[in-house]
Amino acid sequence: MISLRGITRQFTLGDEIVRALDGVDLDIAAGEYISVMGPSGSGKSTLLNMIGLLDTPDAGSYTLAGTETVGLPEEARARLRAVRIGFVFQAYHLIPRLTARENIELPMVLAGMAPQERRRRCDDILQRLNLVERAGHLPQQLSGGQRQRVAIGRAVVMKPEILLADEPTGNLDSRSGREVMALLEELNASGITLLMVTHDTVLGARARRQIVFGDGRIVSDTLAAPA
Repeated sequence: MISLRGITRQFTLGDEIVRALDGVDLDIAAGEYISVMGPSGSGKSTLLNMIGLLDTPDAGSYTLAGTETVGLPEEARARLRAVRIGFVFQAYHLIPRLTARENIELPMVLAGMAPQERRRRCDDILQRLNLVERAGHLPQQLSGGQRQRVAIGRAVVMKPEILLADEPTGNLDSRSGREVMALLEELNASGITLLMVTHDTVLGARARRQIVFGDGRIVSDTLAAPA
């Protein structure tokens, strides 16, 4: 599903050139559950942004579901993102003036989906995420765990094939973090490809495939031992 070849991305910080990604080769099959770990500045989030089509490489090739994305105009990249990719971030990125339901519904509104289908999908998601009683609440009226569940609902309501999660439990207490991880893993079990960036090695060890980054390169890429 995902194939990266020789992906390079560099930034200029003052007088220094930083290679955030340095010739990365990576293949990800449909349905995989992968954690990406490594120290701050190692290239983890840059990789996620690259796969999510939020950034473009300085060199290399990125094929997503058979489509070469490098060189595509932004409109075509946006269409691929909308159809194939969902995002979950540490900071939630919910719109404060919208209710939980409205935040989840937003991608469908932007896609021009009919109101009846929007309502049906939103009802299903709210039920699945145990948020029915919080559907009319604004983000500031929700707990951290509830806000992250709303963010996950918004990420998956368009039925993407790939879910990219950047430190999804970073702002949560341990109980809420466990609930969010259980939800993400349930989504992966249903067929969604899950790629999660984390500093937490215990969390990362839950993934079936574990990739460690260092200085913009893949240091290790291993499969978890069967349980």
